[in-house]
Amino acid sequence: MSGALLLTLAAAVAIGLALGGLGGGGSILTVPVLVYLAGADPRQAIAMSLVVVGVTSAVALVPHARAGNVRWSTGLLFGAAGMAGAYAGGWLAQFVPERVLLAGFAVMMLVTAAAMLGLCCAARSPAPERAEGRRPWPKILAEGAAVGLVTGLVGAGGGFLVVPALALLGGLPMPAAVGTSLLVIALKSGAALAGYLHSTTVDWPLALAVTALAVAGSLAGAKIARAVPPGALRKGFGWFVVVMGVGVLASQIAAAA
Repeated sequence: MSGALLLTLAAAVAIGLALGGLGGGGSILTVPVLVYLAGADPRQAIAMSLVVVGVTSAVALVPHARAGNVRWSTGLLFGAAGMAGAYAGGWLAQFVPERVLLAGFAVMMLVTAAAMLGLCCAARSPAPERAEGRRPWPKILAEGAAVGLVTGLVGAGGGFLVVPALALLGGLPMPAAVGTSLLVIALKSGAALAGYLHSTTVDWPLALAVTALAVAGSLAGAKIARAVPPGALRKGFGWFVVVMGVGVLASQIAAAA
């Protein structure tokens, strides 16, 4: 087994930890890991990331649901809108150059990292949960479709756009926003993958190996989420994503020069 493959599989555990502990961040890690460690081309890496993140999110959803931290009606509504946008984005991605896709992914890393870091204070003092019927459903649908479109195009922007939207727009407390985001991510990843399969193939042995380890990491991440203050965890991971995003964007700028 090559060193690059070992590093890829080790990184898969970190992908699961991010999803299980933070309700997002899987694609933020998965695409660079598959491109720079496993040697996949960007389009194929995005498609495989949707497999990894979709399955891992579905598994990580279980302990959050058992803890009562999933708002099913909000998640299904947001997720349905996200699926429509994600399928459209995955289909449109075949017309976008790979270098543009990867640069767009890097920009999305920085945007989502900013959302994470900006949400730290809100995580310490979450807004009170609104009654289910009083939530702004049209805005939630519009937000879901927009986030889904981004997810489908660049394979990112899932959890760390969904979590702020559910917490700030949907009025969910942070634990519920994290748990519900996993439902949304699983739905959107499946729809985006269906769109991508029109124009690319998936290396299934690699995708399934990374998925298996990410699932194991997600179960550990759910336990860590209960032991570590969410603000501290989110802030540390946010700065880590900033560094990665700058690195990916710089590499694409250098390649285009």
